[in-house]
Amino acid sequence: MSAVAAIVAAPPRVSEATTEPAWVRRGLIALALAFLTLFLFVPLVAVFAEALKKGVDVYLAAIVEPDALAAIRLTLVAAAISVPLNCAFGIAAAWAIAKFDFRGKNLLLIAGLIFVLVFGLQGWFGEWLRDHDLKIIFALPGIVIATIFITFPFVARELIPLMQAQGIEQEEAARVLGASGWQIFRRVTLPNVRWALLYGVILCNARAMGEFGAVSVVSGHIRGQTNTMPLHIEILYNEYQFAAAFAVASLLAGLALLTLVLKVVVERHVAAQAHGAHR
Repeated sequence: MSAVAAIVAAPPRVSEATTEPAWVRRGLIALALAFLTLFLFVPLVAVFAEALKKGVDVYLAAIVEPDALAAIRLTLVAAAISVPLNCAFGIAAAWAIAKFDFRGKNLLLIAGLIFVLVFGLQGWFGEWLRDHDLKIIFALPGIVIATIFITFPFVARELIPLMQAQGIEQEEAARVLGASGWQIFRRVTLPNVRWALLYGVILCNARAMGEFGAVSVVSGHIRGQTNTMPLHIEILYNEYQFAAAFAVASLLAGLALLTLVLKVVVERHVAAQAHGAHR
């Protein structure tokens, strides 16, 4: 066997410079597990323990209480509206930025500021909305707009780097073969980014349901009307209704766990897809 053949046939050797001693690996693993236990598992256990502290009946009563149901319903409605809109915007923005060159395309990266310029009290339509008694702030539209504004980057920022790494060769080949723009998008571009799109949607939905700051500003804290789940939890906690507050918080904690599991699964596919695009 020649020297070249022997090198090819031999399994690759890991450089000693990149191999850490066993005690270092075990120590890092133990440190990571300790970190997860302290900052993830302990708070989750505390939330569910406090929620069930006074029994299952109190827990269920806190969740089915009218104000709690209204907060849950409003949270779901805001997410159901903002996530699809941000998904459509994210796909369009990523496709335009990564696949085409045109003047002013960088403005798409800050397009969320348009919400403030258009619908704010001092915005373009602020006076018209006020004169026609159309409520944006302290009402459902304001909550939805605030949620959209906060969550709009999540889908786009997952798609843009992947689309840029993939290039436009496949789209150009499809165009040469006679495919229309819609066919190229549906059969070439979208399948190549489906896992990254799902990953962005998961993050967008989690942020939409858990958003506190921006929604708090525009909601008006009207109990049973404009309070989302995080705002309802704050009110209950400030009123020393700890069992009820933790009961509603457990729903958000359950959402966080589900999001974490989905995130890990999709993250692997996104990493594999990005690796394939770089090859």
